[in-house]
Amino acid sequence: MAARKSPTPEVTADREIVISRILDAPRDLVFAAWTDPDQIVKWWGPDGFTTTNHTMDVRPGGTWKLTMHSPDGTDYPNTIVYLEIVKPDRIVYKHGRGKGGKSGASFTTTATFEPVAGRTKLTMRMVFATAEARDLVVREHGAIEGGNQTIGRLATYLDTLPTHELVITRVFDAPRDLVFKTWTDPAHAKHWWGPREYPASELEMDARPGGMWRARLKSTAGEKDLWHSGVFREVVAPERIVFTFAWDEMGERGLETVVTVTLKEQGRKTHMTFHQAPFRSSGVCEGHEGGWGSCFDRLAEKLAKQCEAA
Repeated sequence: MAARKSPTPEVTADREIVISRILDAPRDLVFAAWTDPDQIVKWWGPDGFTTTNHTMDVRPGGTWKLTMHSPDGTDYPNTIVYLEIVKPDRIVYKHGRGKGGKSGASFTTTATFEPVAGRTKLTMRMVFATAEARDLVVREHGAIEGGNQTIGRLATYLDTLPTHELVITRVFDAPRDLVFKTWTDPAHAKHWWGPREYPASELEMDARPGGMWRARLKSTAGEKDLWHSGVFREVVAPERIVFTFAWDEMGERGLETVVTVTLKEQGRKTHMTFHQAPFRSSGVCEGHEGGWGSCFDRLAEKLAKQCEAA
């Protein structure tokens, strides 16, 4: 029996446009900006364009009918038919001609949303029927520049979305000097840094303004290791610590937040206020709340042992 040959992949490089950009927002937020009719009109189109939605049915076989209005007053009717919707990974759609053919050549777009350490790598691949059709929209309509401007407007829109902040307060049964030292001395911090299910296996820390810190969290369940790092902005012993925080994944640094730790004496105890912001979504903020809560439970245990040994 002859072996069945695998189909030869279609070569489209000579008739496609590819635009890629890393956006400072989680992909759930970016995907929503592409599929929510109230959001997409706020950024769709090149600089200076506005968009009017007529109908938008985001499902395989559904249709999005819109009109784009150019700065010179010309209207460009467009019809998009969705071929594939895989939330929050991928959107595939066929872009057809509008009334009078004003929208230009037809093409198929695949938009992929790849998570990159808290951010999103957006890639748009537009495939035309022929190289000539691709060249026409590039030459006559500035398709590449227009695509880059559109994604630039998306990035600007995402920056305007509401942000979230995390505030945690704890009272530790330990003197303030000891709490400060346990935060800033890596020999002590390593014993409580990281949630119980992801304790730190490595921790480097240079607790001074401009100093770096980096930690490796190792899963107790055998999941992949997690790296995160930052830079100290303020270190005022024994009352205040400010540092940046970002996840490191596959060589890409995630969205940066700023952590502020304030320590106040409360009799023989220490009142800690922990603040971290900005987060792009409530879900990410809640995830950090659970993780830091577990860390601070471990910190309280570490401080109790140190006080007993003193």
